[in-house]
This record gives sequence, structure tokens and C-alpha cells, in this order.
Amino acid sequence: MGTPRNPRASVALALTVVLWACAFPAIRVGVAGYGVAALSVLRLGVASVALGLAAPLLRVRLPRRADLPLIALCGLAGMSAYQLLLNWGEVAVPAGTASLLVSTAPVFSVLLAYLFLGERLGRLKLVGSAVALAGSAVIALAGGDAHYASAAWLVLAAAVVQGVYHCACKPLLRRYTGLEVACYAMWAGTLFLLPLAPAAIGRIASAPIGATVSVVFLGLLPSAVGFVTWGYAVARFTVTVATAALYLVPVVALAVAFGWLGERPRLIELVGGLVSIAGVALIHLGSRHPASAQSAHPAADPGHESSAAEGVGHASPGRSPTVAGARISRAVSRDAVGVRRAPGPRDADPAAPALPGDPGLGDLGVELLAPHPGEQQHRRAVPERSQQQQDAGAGDDRPGARVVTEVDRGDQ
Repeated sequence: MGTPRNPRASVALALTVVLWACAFPAIRVGVAGYGVAALSVLRLGVASVALGLAAPLLRVRLPRRADLPLIALCGLAGMSAYQLLLNWGEVAVPAGTASLLVSTAPVFSVLLAYLFLGERLGRLKLVGSAVALAGSAVIALAGGDAHYASAAWLVLAAAVVQGVYHCACKPLLRRYTGLEVACYAMWAGTLFLLPLAPAAIGRIASAPIGATVSVVFLGLLPSAVGFVTWGYAVARFTVTVATAALYLVPVVALAVAFGWLGERPRLIELVGGLVSIAGVALIHLGSRHPASAQSAHPAADPGHESSAAEGVGHASPGRSPTVAGARISRAVSRDAVGVRRAPGPRDADPAAPALPGDPGLGDLGVELLAPHPGEQQHRRAVPERSQQQQDAGAGDDRPGARVVTEVDRGDQ
């Protein structure tokens, strides 16, 4: 079952959905008072400061120097470019409509992973991608005027760079937790926009108070707190349940935009949005298909040792980390934050696309921030296995065992 024993996880998941949904109308308010560039750099700046203050408490490690170019790409695409494109698009595109367009980001993540990471595309993924893109085109062309259409394509471009971000994060998530990748990308993205900071700071005195409140809200809550609550929730829910909850983000965004801004989306926009979400759902369904699951085979990355279990900590749709009576073995190192698994080729889960999420952070493939409250953990030695034995699911009792943590999830 996907229901956690700790009801606080349900609250955390619901809070994540609400915060990420509220970000879209808050952007509309902020961009009206600050403009595109100032809103982008100020939001990232507030989030960077918040994560910087929290980093020592959360034991965020320094990245390796060899990973800095990839971190720079994540920050440039997923933070700097994404903020600029989304904010620019929301000058003319309603908040709820923008949330529908951004929800197609997993489509571009899947396509980019196919082109650059060598991941396989199953039939459902291909069909889902085509359906989602068709829905996006309907939304982009729904306005009937060039100004709206141009802005809609900008929001869709924001979804594309978020797909780049998801794709670039996969190698990093083999070595770092999702929270660490979020911090690195946020800080890198802020650095790229620092040349815009003087002009943005100069606008604070003359900006409407509502716009300033929106900037602080966007930086602190959707971009910082929202990610922490998402990590807390996904560590206690199955990935399937957590993924399903994220489909509510556009729905909540439409409701909040109506109540806050009085926005009424056109019927054609709603139809296009539903088609896009249906396409993304097909992609996630394709990730659960046995044929697609084979694309996550260890052979896809022979340079790493396979972990004892499929990736559990990542927020990869279609793979449930908890099953009735299941016992999951994971190689881990412990710290005050929670559980980190040893890297392995399945950790990046090529078969699973990224999830739709926060317009400031996107989905980051969250590592477990804490063990399930009902878990009983103990340590045992598991012998190393050859590639052929791992493929066949067999083991032996040869020496050279590694230590793993075995998690008993009982009758969930």
C-alpha cells in the first residue's frame, strides 16, 4: 500500500502540491511588479540564501571538482534559463495555463535521455510524448493572437530546459542526494544571474508590496521549503502515490489562479491541458512496462557496480519502493540527514522520466531523507555477485561481501 503510517507525510505531500501550484499565480504577481529579469534573480537569490543557511544542518557536502561542469549545466538550464523563460511567458499566459504547459517537462526529459544517454523508448513512451506535445500545441495556439502564442511557446521552452535539467541531474544523483543537487543547481543558477542583481535590487524600493511579498514567497516556500517537504513525503510514500499527487499541481494552480487572480482559462486550453497530462501519464505507464524496465538494465552502465536493489530513494515514477512484505536491501552510508544509497547504474533509472513539479526546482529524483517510521533496520553481509548472477537475480556465498542495510517494511 502507498499510505504511510506517519500522517505527517500526507501533510507534507499535500503542502508540496499546494506550494508548487501557488508558485504559478505568484509569478504573475511578481513579474507585474519587478519584471522578468528582476523577479528571476531575486527569487533565486532568496532561495539560495535559505538553502545556504540550511545546508550545514542538512549536512550538504561539497561537490567534487569534476562534477562542476555538469552542476553548472543544471544551474544554467534548470534555474537561470527556466526562471527567465517561465517568467517571460507568464507576462501574457495565465498562471493555470502555464502550469499545464510546464507539466509536459517529462516529455522532453525522455526524448533528451534517448538522444544523449542512450535510453530506449518504448511504444507507450513514444505515444505518450506525441500526445503530450499535441496537447501543448493546442494550448499554444488557443489564444488566437500572436502575443499569446509567443508567450505560450516561451513557457513550453521553459519545459524544454527543465527537461534538460532532469536529464543532466541523472549522473549527479548517483553520487549526491536530491537535496544536494538542488542546492548546487540553485547556487549555480544564482551565480549566472548575478549580473542582473544590481538592477533588481534597485527596483525593490519602488515595487508594490504585493510583488515583493510574492518574490519572498517564491524563494522561501516553493523553491526551498517545497523541495524539503517533497523529499520528506516521497521517503514515506511509494513513488506511484507521490507521482499521482503531482498530477494535482495544474489542477490546484488553476483553482488558486481563479481565486487569487480571477483567471478563467478557456475551454480549449483546458482540453489541451488534459491531453498533455494524459500523454505524460502514458509516459509514466511506459516506465512501468516490463519492456521499458529492461532499459534500466545494468548493462546500460557497465562501469558501476549494481546495488542490491532497484533504486528506492529516487522519485522515479512507476517504481514502488514498498510492496507487501517486501524486504529491500540497500548499500547505504548514514548521516544526520538520513539514508544515502551507494551509487549504481540503476540509481538514475533510465526507464523513468522525471516528474512534473515545482516551477522553480522541477523534480530532482529525491533521495530518502529519513527511513520509514515503521522500518526495522539491521545490517548484514551480502556477497558480491557477478554481472550474470545479478542479471539472473541469483547470488552466491563467495567471500568479499559488502555491507548493506536491510529494510523491513512489514505489511504495507
